[in-house]
Amino acid sequence: MRQQKIYGYMRVSTREQKEDRQRMALLDMGVPEKQIYMDKLSGKDFERPQYKKLLQKLDSNSVLYVKAIDRLGRNYMDLNEQWRIITKEKGADIVVIDMPLLDTRREKNLMGTFISDIVLALLSYVAESERLNIRQRQEEGIRAAKQRGVQFGRPVKPLPENFKEVYQKWNSGEIIGKQAAALCNMPLSTFYKRASRFKELQMH
Repeated sequence: MRQQKIYGYMRVSTREQKEDRQRMALLDMGVPEKQIYMDKLSGKDFERPQYKKLLQKLDSNSVLYVKAIDRLGRNYMDLNEQWRIITKEKGADIVVIDMPLLDTRREKNLMGTFISDIVLALLSYVAESERLNIRQRQEEGIRAAKQRGVQFGRPVKPLPENFKEVYQKWNSGEIIGKQAAALCNMPLSTFYKRASRFKELQMH
Protein backbone atom coordinates (compact mmCIF):
# COMPACT_ATOMS: atom_id res chain seq x y z
CA MET A 1 0.00 0.00 0.00
CA ARG A 2 1.37 3.43 -0.99
CA GLN A 3 2.17 5.87 1.78
CA GLN A 4 -0.38 8.68 1.88
CA LYS A 5 0.77 12.18 0.99
CA ILE A 6 -0.04 14.62 3.79
CA TYR A 7 -0.74 18.30 3.14
CA GLY A 8 -1.79 21.21 5.31
CA TYR A 9 -3.57 24.45 4.45
CA MET A 10 -3.54 27.70 6.41
CA ARG A 11 -5.18 31.04 5.82
CA VAL A 12 -4.93 34.37 7.60
CA SER A 13 -7.04 37.36 6.61
CA THR A 14 -4.42 40.09 6.97
CA ARG A 15 -0.69 40.47 7.42
CA GLU A 16 -1.24 41.38 11.09
CA GLN A 17 -2.83 38.07 11.99
CA LYS A 18 -0.56 35.41 13.45
CA GLU A 19 -0.49 32.02 11.79
CA ASP A 20 1.53 30.30 14.55
CA ARG A 21 -1.42 28.44 16.09
CA GLN A 22 -2.51 27.03 12.75
CA ARG A 23 1.04 26.01 11.84
CA MET A 24 1.63 24.31 15.20
CA ALA A 25 -1.66 22.38 14.93
CA LEU A 26 -0.72 21.13 11.45
CA LEU A 27 2.80 20.14 12.49
CA ASP A 28 1.37 18.32 15.52
CA MET A 29 -0.73 16.23 13.11
CA GLY A 30 2.43 15.18 11.27
CA VAL A 31 2.14 17.50 8.27
CA PRO A 32 5.65 18.15 6.87
CA GLU A 33 6.59 21.85 6.99
CA LYS A 34 7.32 21.93 3.24
CA GLN A 35 3.85 20.61 2.47
CA ILE A 36 1.98 23.36 4.32
CA TYR A 37 0.41 25.92 1.98
CA MET A 38 -0.62 29.35 3.25
CA ASP A 39 -2.56 32.30 1.85
CA LYS A 40 -2.72 35.73 3.48
CA LEU A 41 -6.08 36.61 1.98
CA SER A 42 -9.75 36.91 2.87
CA GLY A 43 -11.85 33.76 2.97
CA LYS A 44 -14.67 35.28 0.92
CA ASP A 45 -13.74 33.24 -2.17
CA PHE A 46 -11.22 30.68 -3.40
CA GLU A 47 -9.21 32.95 -5.71
CA ARG A 48 -6.05 32.25 -3.69
CA PRO A 49 -2.72 31.33 -5.33
CA GLN A 50 -1.44 28.89 -2.70
CA TYR A 51 -4.82 27.14 -2.40
CA LYS A 52 -4.91 26.66 -6.18
CA LYS A 53 -1.37 25.26 -6.12
CA LEU A 54 -2.35 22.86 -3.34
CA LEU A 55 -5.46 21.71 -5.22
CA GLN A 56 -3.30 20.58 -8.15
CA LYS A 57 -1.28 18.33 -5.80
CA LEU A 58 -4.25 16.48 -4.29
CA ASP A 59 -5.26 13.03 -5.49
CA SER A 60 -6.83 9.85 -4.12
CA ASN A 61 -3.68 9.17 -2.11
CA SER A 62 -3.73 12.53 -0.28
CA VAL A 63 -4.93 13.77 3.11
CA LEU A 64 -5.51 17.49 3.60
CA TYR A 65 -5.44 18.94 7.13
CA VAL A 66 -6.91 22.31 8.13
CA LYS A 67 -7.16 23.61 11.69
CA ALA A 68 -10.73 24.92 11.37
CA ILE A 69 -13.35 24.92 8.62
CA ASP A 70 -13.33 28.74 8.31
CA ARG A 71 -9.59 28.58 7.42
CA LEU A 72 -10.63 26.74 4.27
CA GLY A 73 -13.41 29.20 3.44
CA ARG A 74 -16.25 31.34 4.75
CA ASN A 75 -18.69 31.46 1.88
CA TYR A 76 -21.32 28.72 2.31
CA MET A 77 -21.86 27.87 -1.36
CA ASP A 78 -18.18 28.04 -2.35
CA LEU A 79 -17.06 26.01 0.66
CA ASN A 80 -19.44 23.18 -0.16
CA GLU A 81 -18.31 23.21 -3.80
CA GLN A 82 -14.61 23.03 -2.85
CA TRP A 83 -15.33 20.23 -0.37
CA ARG A 84 -17.02 18.32 -3.22
CA ILE A 85 -14.07 18.92 -5.57
CA ILE A 86 -11.50 17.75 -2.99
CA THR A 87 -13.38 14.70 -1.74
CA LYS A 88 -15.31 13.60 -4.84
CA GLU A 89 -13.34 14.80 -7.89
CA LYS A 90 -9.84 14.55 -6.43
CA GLY A 91 -10.75 11.64 -4.17
CA ALA A 92 -8.63 13.09 -1.33
CA ASP A 93 -9.47 13.01 2.37
CA ILE A 94 -9.99 16.11 4.52
CA VAL A 95 -9.36 16.33 8.26
CA VAL A 96 -10.62 19.40 10.15
CA ILE A 97 -8.56 19.34 13.35
CA ASP A 98 -10.97 21.37 15.50
CA MET A 99 -13.98 19.31 14.40
CA PRO A 100 -13.37 15.53 14.65
CA LEU A 101 -16.68 14.76 12.89
CA LEU A 102 -15.21 16.38 9.77
CA ASP A 103 -12.71 13.62 9.05
CA THR A 104 -13.48 11.82 5.82
CA ARG A 105 -11.09 8.97 6.69
CA ARG A 106 -13.62 7.73 9.25
CA GLU A 107 -16.09 5.04 8.18
CA LYS A 108 -15.33 4.81 4.48
CA ASN A 109 -18.91 3.99 3.63
CA LEU A 110 -22.05 5.80 2.55
CA MET A 111 -23.10 6.64 6.13
CA GLY A 112 -19.66 8.10 7.00
CA THR A 113 -19.72 10.28 3.90
CA PHE A 114 -23.32 11.32 4.55
CA ILE A 115 -22.52 12.39 8.14
CA SER A 116 -19.47 14.43 7.01
CA ASP A 117 -21.49 16.16 4.28
CA ILE A 118 -24.36 17.00 6.67
CA VAL A 119 -22.01 18.35 9.37
CA LEU A 120 -20.16 20.45 6.79
CA ALA A 121 -23.40 21.85 5.37
CA LEU A 122 -24.61 22.79 8.86
CA LEU A 123 -21.32 24.37 9.97
CA SER A 124 -20.80 26.34 6.78
CA TYR A 125 -24.42 27.56 6.87
CA VAL A 126 -23.97 28.76 10.47
CA ALA A 127 -20.64 30.47 9.57
CA GLU A 128 -22.23 32.20 6.56
CA SER A 129 -25.25 33.31 8.62
CA GLU A 130 -22.98 34.75 11.30
CA ARG A 131 -20.93 36.60 8.68
CA LEU A 132 -24.09 38.12 7.20
CA ASN A 133 -25.41 38.99 10.67
CA ILE A 134 -22.17 40.78 11.54
CA ARG A 135 -22.36 42.78 8.31
CA GLN A 136 -26.00 43.66 8.98
CA ARG A 137 -25.19 44.77 12.54
CA GLN A 138 -22.35 46.94 11.22
CA GLU A 139 -24.61 48.57 8.63
CA GLU A 140 -27.33 49.19 11.24
CA GLY A 141 -24.74 50.65 13.61
CA ILE A 142 -23.40 53.00 10.95
CA ARG A 143 -26.94 54.06 9.98
CA ALA A 144 -27.85 54.76 13.64
CA ALA A 145 -24.61 56.68 14.18
CA LYS A 146 -25.27 58.83 11.10
CA GLN A 147 -28.76 59.62 12.39
CA ARG A 148 -27.13 60.81 15.63
CA GLY A 149 -24.89 63.09 13.58
CA VAL A 150 -21.69 61.07 13.78
CA GLN A 151 -19.43 61.92 10.84
CA PHE A 152 -17.54 59.16 9.02
CA GLY A 153 -14.44 59.62 6.91
CA ARG A 154 -12.12 62.58 6.88
CA PRO A 155 -13.50 65.79 8.40
CA VAL A 156 -14.72 68.29 5.79
CA LYS A 157 -12.58 71.42 5.59
CA PRO A 158 -14.42 74.66 6.33
CA LEU A 159 -15.35 76.74 3.30
CA PRO A 160 -13.06 79.68 2.51
CA GLU A 161 -14.38 83.08 3.64
CA ASN A 162 -14.97 84.24 0.07
CA PHE A 163 -16.82 81.08 -1.00
CA LYS A 164 -20.35 82.52 -0.83
CA GLU A 165 -19.40 85.56 -2.88
CA VAL A 166 -17.51 83.47 -5.47
CA TYR A 167 -20.34 80.91 -5.60
CA GLN A 168 -22.89 83.67 -6.35
CA LYS A 169 -20.74 85.05 -9.17
CA TRP A 170 -20.28 81.57 -10.62
CA ASN A 171 -23.96 80.71 -10.21
CA SER A 172 -25.03 83.90 -11.99
CA GLY A 173 -22.62 83.22 -14.87
CA GLU A 174 -20.21 86.11 -14.14
CA ILE A 175 -17.27 83.71 -13.88
CA ILE A 176 -16.62 80.14 -15.03
CA GLY A 177 -15.95 77.19 -12.74
CA LYS A 178 -12.20 77.24 -13.34
CA GLN A 179 -11.98 80.87 -12.21
CA ALA A 180 -14.21 80.18 -9.19
CA ALA A 181 -12.06 77.21 -8.12
CA ALA A 182 -8.88 79.32 -8.44
CA LEU A 183 -10.40 82.15 -6.37
CA CYS A 184 -11.32 79.62 -3.65
CA ASN A 185 -7.90 77.95 -3.91
CA MET A 186 -9.32 74.47 -4.50
CA PRO A 187 -9.40 71.91 -7.35
CA LEU A 188 -12.23 72.35 -9.84
CA SER A 189 -13.84 69.01 -8.88
CA THR A 190 -13.81 70.04 -5.19
CA PHE A 191 -15.38 73.40 -6.02
CA TYR A 192 -18.23 71.68 -7.89
CA LYS A 193 -18.83 69.30 -4.99
CA ARG A 194 -18.82 72.08 -2.40
CA ALA A 195 -21.01 74.24 -4.62
CA SER A 196 -23.55 71.43 -4.97
CA ARG A 197 -23.59 70.90 -1.19
CA PHE A 198 -23.82 74.66 -0.59
CA LYS A 199 -26.81 74.87 -2.93
CA GLU A 200 -28.58 72.04 -1.07
CA LEU A 201 -28.08 73.78 2.27
CA GLN A 202 -29.36 77.07 0.84
CA MET A 203 -32.57 75.35 -0.30
CA HIS A 204 -33.41 73.93 3.18
